[in-house]
Amino acid sequence: MKKITVILFSFLMIIFLAACSENTEPKETRTANIETIVENSSEENTSQRNTTDISTAVESNTQEQQSDVNINESKILVAYFSATGTTKTLAEYIANGLNADIYEIVPKEPYTDADLNYSDDKSRSTIEMNDSAARPEISGSVENMGQYDIVFVGYPIWWGEAPRIVNTFVESYDFSGKTIIPFCTSGSSGIGSSASNLQKFSDGEWISGQRFGGGISRNEIIEWINSLGLDVTAK
Repeated sequence: MKKITVILFSFLMIIFLAACSENTEPKETRTANIETIVENSSEENTSQRNTTDISTAVESNTQEQQSDVNINESKILVAYFSATGTTKTLAEYIANGLNADIYEIVPKEPYTDADLNYSDDKSRSTIEMNDSAARPEISGSVENMGQYDIVFVGYPIWWGEAPRIVNTFVESYDFSGKTIIPFCTSGSSGIGSSASNLQKFSDGEWISGQRFGGGISRNEIIEWINSLGLDVTAK
């Protein structure tokens, strides 16, 4: 009986010690486990922050790109007549600055130097400008004028007016619902009544134009465009 009691006591001690061994973990191991949990949690938070930062940066960059694309939502045309090339240069400045389409008003019968002799009463230009009904024929036409919201119209000043071929152009299209901005070139004369006289033969909203000398710079043209109050930005 005594032996049985000793055996039972020994068996109980073994079970007790085994239980204590399973539930007791070295301090170093517990600390390491806690540090690992904290570290993993920190890494997850950092990863989440980095992902959020990247997403925010991508979204911001996308919005900026979309903003650049939408700067000029209006469809723009720059139409011009240039007998000597001066007005052509300005028209190209405007078209490049606005990423606009450009159209040259080309006479079906080109002007010669003799035709442009303003001191000759019998020169072609003199005869045309003395006849308010003159409408020189244009070679070619604008494709799908209806697509444009804004139209710049450029020309040199002849006898204080736009050349009659510009009247031909203005009268050839329906400008209803469009904004028209005239610009002209001359050695000294201002834009005068040239724009208002063109307006008489056209629909659309005409805004005040500007006269420029031959030495005008591209930057000055860009500044002028951006001062017009249009819903477009020239660069």
